[in-house]
Amino acid sequence: VQLQASGGGLVQAGGSLRLSCVASGTILSIHEMGWYRQAPGKQRELVAHISSTGGSTNYSDSVKGRFIIFRDNAKNTVYLQMNSLKPEDSAVYFCHARPILPIARSNEYWGQGTQVTVSS
Repeated sequence: VQLQASGGGLVQAGGSLRLSCVASGTILSIHEMGWYRQAPGKQRELVAHISSTGGSTNYSDSVKGRFIIFRDNAKNTVYLQMNSLKPEDSAVYFCHARPILPIARSNEYWGQGTQVTVSS
């Protein structure tokens, strides 16, 4: 299983970016997905999570109301729409996948990370 994240870049505060994570080697619809971020000197934190069907989403308090996670299982892709970006959103963003099948729940997969930098 490979996850390929893209869409990061440099943006001014108040701007928007859309991150994409394409999965290969698996069927994305049998995985719950998440976006994490890690800033220099800080621990990796969960930003947003989406269920395998897309019917349930959760967000960290710091991004609630500004970020939207959604998925297109037909394209094996999960997205993170980031609006009203703030300098404190600057970090490397990682996509994460975990199978929903009980026998495979211990497996997890990470993308390579994409850098998001928000200038003030």
